[in-house]
Amino acid sequence: MTKTFAKLTFLAAALAATPALAHVGAGSASGFASGFTHPLLGPDHLLAMVAVGLWAGLVGGAALWVWPAVFVGTMVVGGILGMSGVALPLVEPAILASVIVLGVFAAFAFKAPVWLGGILAGAFALFHGHAHGTEIPAAATGIEYLAGFAVATALLHGIGIAAVTAAGRFGVSSMVARALGAAVAVGGTVLALG
Repeated sequence: MTKTFAKLTFLAAALAATPALAHVGAGSASGFASGFTHPLLGPDHLLAMVAVGLWAGLVGGAALWVWPAVFVGTMVVGGILGMSGVALPLVEPAILASVIVLGVFAAFAFKAPVWLGGILAGAFALFHGHAHGTEIPAAATGIEYLAGFAVATALLHGIGIAAVTAAGRFGVSSMVARALGAAVAVGGTVLALG
């Protein structure tokens, strides 16, 4: 019952919200394809979202679905806040910090309780969503864009989880996930410095 409720809540939030565009000048913020490609083309988003999946894959259990669902759902809330003109401080530094911190958590296989991981993933997702919400063009309808962004985000989480699962078939899941997590943290550091 709880899993069904969480899935329905996520679906309702994804369908009810309007979208966000993370970077000015990145193109139109309308349409599913535009929303879908945005997280795939932005290295900060791509790395953070894969890191959530890596970390969830290492922890396992309920983290496999709770952390990605919380990330996507809270990202939508952040987008709504941004579109509503609600200011958040330090959005860009928080996004870069999310890449580094989530990468480090995966690299060290930090075994956080599901509730704590959900809070951390949600806090970072709020900033990712807010960045999109503050920069969406006023003329954009956005529901299709948001759906595309949410689907791509969930797929990136799934790629991280799949990497852990696939490596587990060879008995090296922890080693591979930790190495990928370290690579994400290094990538975040490069983005922050450069």
